[in-house]
Amino acid sequence: MKKRSFIARRVALKPIILLNIIAVSCIIACNNSTPATKDSLLPVKDTSVFVPPDTSTIPHDQFGEMVRYGRELIVNTAHYIGPDGTVGHYLGNKMNCTSCHVDAGTRPFAFNFFSSHARYPQYRGRENEVLDLGERINNCIMRPHSGTPMPLDSKEIIAMQCYMKWLSAKVPIGAHVRGDESLELEFPDKQADVQKGAQIFADNCTSCHGKNGEGLWNADSTTYTYPPLWGQWAYQDGSSPSRVIKLAGFIKANMPDKKATWSKPFLTDEEAIDVAAFINDGRIHPRPQKKNKAVPDYPDFRFKAIDYGTGPYADTFSAMQHKFGPYKPIIEYHKAHGVPVIF
Repeated sequence: MKKRSFIARRVALKPIILLNIIAVSCIIACNNSTPATKDSLLPVKDTSVFVPPDTSTIPHDQFGEMVRYGRELIVNTAHYIGPDGTVGHYLGNKMNCTSCHVDAGTRPFAFNFFSSHARYPQYRGRENEVLDLGERINNCIMRPHSGTPMPLDSKEIIAMQCYMKWLSAKVPIGAHVRGDESLELEFPDKQADVQKGAQIFADNCTSCHGKNGEGLWNADSTTYTYPPLWGQWAYQDGSSPSRVIKLAGFIKANMPDKKATWSKPFLTDEEAIDVAAFINDGRIHPRPQKKNKAVPDYPDFRFKAIDYGTGPYADTFSAMQHKFGPYKPIIEYHKAHGVPVIF
């Protein structure tokens, strides 16, 4: 991020100097904002958010052809590799990558691909292994999509990586850019309220995701216009969206669709957490389970996300508190005992 430099000019007229001081004071006061409430949510302009390249800049060569095919796979995943796929049957459901990675992985704070190519290979706590980008793509196919992995040398895996490489060409190796993670949340000093979340869902989410979270099919039922949020065809338990904090950050920045943006959220932080808790409450909303349960998630539980709902943990808190909060005591414990804080 480039720092703005302010050049102080000597001016003979003292009233002008006074006006400048007042203006700067106003800017500082505006930047020291408090957590948003429904009445104070205003648009925020932040030019530091990463701007992905336009598709018109994809080169017209062999690499560009793979970039375009990779993007097509991200947008129309079920068509190509779904249960009735034209090039393979790898997915266990008919969701597309864009069900989570919105706008083909180009929307800020929406599980995008801004820095994916720049940051892989990387260590993944859930698998307790260093994964390359192809393995991470397969990880998504196996977990949210309840599918089977594609060959790492397949045209499809390579094409998706080409698209992500093109997308993050201006991102330094190993770096993050603004907008590539979840929107920050202020955690309440209490457990998420599932009942309040149910009402928020009823008021704001059923028109797209259905009264029973079943999603909305497209015209010919080959994929979803809006994905299911629980049930047989939704994302798996243990996948990233099944974690309350992870989903709440996405909801705050993007939901309800066409009403919320990352710069002008529709829901407060607490409301986003409550509705995420309602959606991911396994006591009332079953969802697919991991196929190979013999291989545990987070075998080194020091690196387990704090909102992962299944123990054991590297602390003294219950699975219920890890799942639904309050999260602040867990975070404080981890910091005090040298345990990574991951969410």
